[in-house]
Amino acid sequence: MGPKPAHLESVCVFCGSSDAAEPQLLADAATLGRGLAAEDLTLIYGGGGVGLMGACAIAAHEAGGRVLGVIPHFLKERERRLDVVETITVSSMHERKQIMFERSDAFVVLPGGIGTLEEVVELLSWRRLDLHAKPVVFFSPDGFWAPLFQLFQHTVDHRLTPASFMQSWISVDRIEDVIPALLEAPGDVETPPVAAQMT
Repeated sequence: MGPKPAHLESVCVFCGSSDAAEPQLLADAATLGRGLAAEDLTLIYGGGGVGLMGACAIAAHEAGGRVLGVIPHFLKERERRLDVVETITVSSMHERKQIMFERSDAFVVLPGGIGTLEEVVELLSWRRLDLHAKPVVFFSPDGFWAPLFQLFQHTVDHRLTPASFMQSWISVDRIEDVIPALLEAPGDVETPPVAAQMT
């Protein structure tokens, strides 16, 4: 793989925190974690040791990568905070997302549940409002995220969202394509967020 773009140092991964996830999805998350470590990209994630998030973080850490978790205090037990990596404990979900955004130069979205859905819709809403232009890459195995993309297109078809919004992300269906897509994604990792506007 070629050199990473200038100023691309850290990648936020949004993903599921359920241990009931399919084994292949857990394996894919671990593959991504090792890949980020190999590319010398810091993993920014939700701070837990469960589900895809735990699999990704543990794999990145064990591969010698830098990992930063951000977790609200009330989730430390439920999501089993991963104490072997640097972790920031915050007071709220809003603060968690704000720090994850500010510390990250780009974003990867793995399969996840309602929490992941909430995070990524807010992230793309901020992009729609021109609050950032950071790269966003979805991993959509077997069309996992297709219904979400169809919903976005539905809002475009009804003239409630501009057609240009559909270019706000890249989607790949193989885990080995995530990092190449991330490194080649258009976007501006230096776009400064205006914190007061994003809360």
